[in-house]
Amino acid sequence: MDGIGGDGASAAAPLANWRNDFSKAFQYYLDRSTPHTVHRWLGTLAVASIYVLRVCYIRGFYIVSYGLGIYILNLLIGFLSPKVDPEIEALDGASLPTKDTDEFKPFIRRLPEFKFWYAITKAFVVAFIMTLFSVLDVPVFWPILLCYWIVLFVLTMKRQILHMIKYKYIPFSIGKQTYARKKFPGSSSSPRD
Repeated sequence: MDGIGGDGASAAAPLANWRNDFSKAFQYYLDRSTPHTVHRWLGTLAVASIYVLRVCYIRGFYIVSYGLGIYILNLLIGFLSPKVDPEIEALDGASLPTKDTDEFKPFIRRLPEFKFWYAITKAFVVAFIMTLFSVLDVPVFWPILLCYWIVLFVLTMKRQILHMIKYKYIPFSIGKQTYARKKFPGSSSSPRD
């Protein structure tokens, strides 16, 4: 009776330790990649290119690609949307500034850039893994799926752009605003004379 669960627990302990060590190492490198936005997106572009090449080479898995496209569209909407929806906020009384005299509120995304990148990269990796299983290669007429996805994309983006126009927000920052130096009468052209 004293052997109940003893062998199973001792066999599971190294696996749990390895999983814990792998999780810590993965999180370490994920945290280190945070400030390197361009490199992260280039890596995602490489992963996406490998996936597209595989789908084109096999000439299949269009339903997986369609699902991937819908998921990416959903992520894009989250990335372009404000954290607090102005329509709901307007009902509560507080809203985004609509006049020059209103208080400035910075744009905060519902889905931050890092999480957006991470979700898209994971989606391409999972979709690539799905192409390894022939049971998921459902025969479909892909031009219909492509046309349907394009219609969905256009309608969704139209709605999102109208929402941006209505509530006067831009989900992208071009950089810090700079101001021209004022010239005062009687002052020299160089600031440190």
